[in-house]
Amino acid sequence: MKSGPTTSSPSAALSWRAIGRSWPHHTHSRFVNAGGVRWHVQEMGSEDHEMPVLFLLHGAGASTHSWRDLMPGLAKHFRVIAVDLPGHAFSDSPAVYRPTLQRVSALLGELIQILGIDVRLAVGHSAGAATLARMALDHRITPAGVVSFNGAFQPFDGAAGTIFPALAKLLFVNPLTPRLFALSGRSRSRVVRLIEGTGSRLTDEGLNYYRVLMQSPGHIAGVLGMMAHWELSQLMRELPSLNVPLLLIAGDKDRAVPPKVSKDVADHCEHAKLELWPGLGHLAHEEAPERAVERIVSFAQTLGVLQTPAKADIQN
Repeated sequence: MKSGPTTSSPSAALSWRAIGRSWPHHTHSRFVNAGGVRWHVQEMGSEDHEMPVLFLLHGAGASTHSWRDLMPGLAKHFRVIAVDLPGHAFSDSPAVYRPTLQRVSALLGELIQILGIDVRLAVGHSAGAATLARMALDHRITPAGVVSFNGAFQPFDGAAGTIFPALAKLLFVNPLTPRLFALSGRSRSRVVRLIEGTGSRLTDEGLNYYRVLMQSPGHIAGVLGMMAHWELSQLMRELPSLNVPLLLIAGDKDRAVPPKVSKDVADHCEHAKLELWPGLGHLAHEEAPERAVERIVSFAQTLGVLQTPAKADIQN
């Protein structure tokens, strides 16, 4: 497999040298150069690469840590690869960069080419799910299926759809803004309010990882950049032509991306199926990781990506 050189301190939103050893599954991390980005990549699973590849993509504001409790279970069935989006956590951004949906998708396509992988199943959360759908529509990946956890496929409704991106652009061009936002990340209570504002409740461990991210000016700049340039209208027009099975999982307590978004996609896409998970919010996969692993595996079996165990095997 081709990859860029490994470094102990890449130019990224977070310092790997400073906190890398405290990050989930850091022994499975490496750095890969592709498309002008030094990507933080985590890989877990069969060393002989015979297992089907499962590609994990987190949402805006998160990182590979979002999949920390899913990866070991998934690695029993797949060769699991997770990455940090450009400008997020330990991945840096290109020197000249407008993080539109199309550009992010193209950069990820270049990374996948460098990794030399054939993505058999793609799993994304929030903006990550929208990005994977864009990549499938553009044939940058040709998976047997896509799993979306609270996929952010639509722009904000009403005035928010205009005001939020405009505000993000104003904040993005001010170099002091990320540092000011990072100061607020020192307050645990603010992080708790932010996460609970999405309808989710996380363990102290989960909250601490988001607290680390929120204290990084570089990471915040990456998030603001996505918010400022993210445009989903074209994706929504083209989604009905997606001929890949799409499993839409939505937490019924999600306050960040209402379940109605996933329902609208299911109503307009012939190959989409909606599942509503009660009692869970925007970070449903982090709240119920074992259930998420089981559903991903069963979906892969339905698609023929994984072999369905015989009844005798199940009983034993």
